[in-house]
Amino acid sequence: MACSERKSIVLGVTGGIACGKSEVGRILGKMGFSVCDADRVAHDLMKKGTAVYRRIVERFEVRILLDDGEISRPLLGETVFNNPTEREALNQLIHPAIREKLERWITGKRQQNKNSAILLPLLFESRMETLEFDTVICISSNTPQVLRRLEKRGLDAREAQLRIDSQMPMEEKKRRSDYVVLNVGTLDELEQSTRETVNRIRTERGL
Repeated sequence: MACSERKSIVLGVTGGIACGKSEVGRILGKMGFSVCDADRVAHDLMKKGTAVYRRIVERFEVRILLDDGEISRPLLGETVFNNPTEREALNQLIHPAIREKLERWITGKRQQNKNSAILLPLLFESRMETLEFDTVICISSNTPQVLRRLEKRGLDAREAQLRIDSQMPMEEKKRRSDYVVLNVGTLDELEQSTRETVNRIRTERGL
């Protein structure tokens, strides 16, 4: 944790799939936070020609590639979500590079004294809680709503459950986080809960 005299904060935002992390990121942006989406960082690291791209293709071969040679995230997802061994292999290939990028990003925001947040779905699974966060917030929802949201994304019940099961249980994520924001209502209610949580963090840290 950071020293109490800091005037800015760096938040780690995690939670289960389809629980509303991206929406919370948008809300934090409205509140003046710089927001980094770790999924976008991973996507950039996997682009054709990068070192991470070459390692992934060497490990998973051409079956995960599109016609233009780029990695197909859906094809890669089908491979790893059905196989814990393959999923762990992918994590070992990409997580160190993600961590390096995020460390540099946090350092930059610290130097700017800028309130910031990183959206990190696999924060605990990837052991990223050891990054220099002041506070970790978990965005939580309930299983029926998560399944409905995933269905709207085009996943059938089996695919949706596989993705839920591939992550740490929600209760464990909540236990290991400093704060929990429950997303079971409207977007306005989520924004209110997010703002209340951030204001509580600021008050408790004397900011």
